[in-house]
Amino acid sequence: MAEYDTIRAGRLGTGALAIDEGLRAHMNKVYGLMSVGMVLTAAAAWAIGGLTVTDAPTAYQIGADRYLTDVGYALYASPLKWVVMFLPLIMVFAFGAMINRISAAGAQLFFYTFAAAMGVSISWIFAVFTGVSIVQTFLVTAIAFAGLSLWGYTTKRDISGWGSFLIMGVIGLVVASIVNIFLASSAMQFAISVIGLLIFAGLTAHDTQKIKTTYIDHAQHGDSEWLAKSAIMGALNLYLDFINMFMILLQFMGNRE
Repeated sequence: MAEYDTIRAGRLGTGALAIDEGLRAHMNKVYGLMSVGMVLTAAAAWAIGGLTVTDAPTAYQIGADRYLTDVGYALYASPLKWVVMFLPLIMVFAFGAMINRISAAGAQLFFYTFAAAMGVSISWIFAVFTGVSIVQTFLVTAIAFAGLSLWGYTTKRDISGWGSFLIMGVIGLVVASIVNIFLASSAMQFAISVIGLLIFAGLTAHDTQKIKTTYIDHAQHGDSEWLAKSAIMGALNLYLDFINMFMILLQFMGNRE
């Protein structure tokens, strides 16, 4: 009997070790995918955001000595701006609907395409804010994100209950932001920014813990295709948390041109 218990404990220990190693690999893949997505976003935003010159028709003027190029005008000052603005949101909903019907490779390609589209959507920041303030805000966001994600990964507290509340908050933020496009209220924008920062900070910790617990719950089934898609969805969620925190902090920390 004692020998059986010893053998059983050894097998359980081996299984737990395998899950730990698999979890580390899974989390590394999540952060790796997210990092590639961030690089694509930054590259697209920088490439498109540089569409300003120092001399152009008056209609293209956006500052004392800043003018849009023809392409910049088409993106930022024509009806095309609505397509650029809402395309990433549409792609997120489409991704959620498609994830179970496409392969892991297809999901990864879609994620990278979405990241590039997001870069185009936020490229206007390079025409509005100084490059130094953008870099500073990115570094502050990266530090805050790392701390929140680490806490979400290591905490013993179950924060899964935050999910529904935070998602409802995100929906409220989207609606309020759309309404404020037409109201242009600075007070409402400030409130949206403060509440949004708190919501996405909470989501960073929540999503990190969810990625971890989801892997542990399903690792024993050995479905590599499902785990690959799970890593991509996890990367997407953390990517969105980071981007939203960055954009909100930029409103507070960014120095305008």
